Amino acid sequence: MNKKTIRDVDVFHKRVLVRVDLNVPFLPGTTSITDDTRIRAIIPTVSYLRDRGARIILCSHLGRPKGRVLNNMRMRPIVERLAQLLEQEVLYVSSCVGAEVQEAVRSLSPGGVILLENLRFHKEEEENDHVFASSLASLADLYVNDAFGSAHRAHASTQGVTRYIPGVAGFLVEQEVKMLGDVLDEPKRPLCAVMGGAKVSDKIGVLNHMLQKVDQILIGGGMAATFLRSLGNQVGASMIEEDKINLAKEIMGRVKGLGISLRLPEDVVVAETFSSDSICRVVTVDQIPDGWHIMDIGPKTIGYFQKVLDKSRTIIWNGPLGVMEYPLFTKGTITIAKHIASLRDIITIVGGGSTAEAVTAMGLSDRMTHVSTGGGASLEFLKGHDLPGITALLDKEIA
Repeated sequence: MNKKTIRDVDVFHKRVLVRVDLNVPFLPGTTSITDDTRIRAIIPTVSYLRDRGARIILCSHLGRPKGRVLNNMRMRPIVERLAQLLEQEVLYVSSCVGAEVQEAVRSLSPGGVILLENLRFHKEEEENDHVFASSLASLADLYVNDAFGSAHRAHASTQGVTRYIPGVAGFLVEQEVKMLGDVLDEPKRPLCAVMGGAKVSDKIGVLNHMLQKVDQILIGGGMAATFLRSLGNQVGASMIEEDKINLAKEIMGRVKGLGISLRLPEDVVVAETFSSDSICRVVTVDQIPDGWHIMDIGPKTIGYFQKVLDKSRTIIWNGPLGVMEYPLFTKGTITIAKHIASLRDIITIVGGGSTAEAVTAMGLSDRMTHVSTGGGASLEFLKGHDLPGITALLDKEIA
């Protein structure tokens, strides 16, 4: 990465504004955090700054309040877990700009940590408003972006603040860029991409960018229906993107021309209704009944996906292979996740979002080389796009 990190600047006793991604899931209707992965991910950066006597001002968004103050999206529930992981007190202030915040920051001791209120309670955050960005920047001498999951957003706290104070990367952002970059630029081959999720449109940019880089592509999830339809298969009532059928055909043609192997499901689990308790059965892809829905990949497909993965040296996986909301249709995703986790001497990169959540829920994160904390950000990176929150940071000097 050609951007400066916190190792490259003096942080001793400095006031440091750290943009983090603490957008964690809660048990519905409660303040109980169900997955603290994103909190754990920032601990190395915060600890490094604390150990060097920096005064640390953490800021994050939570949910999508759209400029409204919503009590169920306040940051307070996160403070307790963050304090436990840091093994020190974390102060909390119920705003992110203004006199109350300024006073709280002035009272911080070296090594102290404060968490500001939800940035998105202010519509100016997502608008990248220069006044709001300036107010945030006035709290600190230095800005650190350690929120990879938000780095694809040109918001006040990810890009705007760098107009006023110098910005560098935290350890999490550095790690994400290195892992995702290395796997695309210098992969151990064969490189296999496992692509799932509901829509072709969500992944089309990734597919186009990676066609020049991968050796194998395995496609499952809802997006497989559009590819199957492009080959003339009837897919029942499965959701397809009519405007992407020709694009799917074009990708299939490009794959052949490049000598890449692209494999679609040969059998699928179909359900009579799109529900958690529907009647379901396994059929080959040329026998999908009218009005039924593709819900998961079938056992034969699981088997040959596993054989392809066994021969791979690098695996990138983004998107579930079935309808993960319903336990009845999680077998494909769970089986493939466990199989990837069992492989040795390979590089395994798991994209963020629902794929990362599934792997974490299964307790397999530590058996993957890297599980990204950014869903949309990892997709944008894999498309080859610049991320505004990273582009805005200081460049390293070239010796």
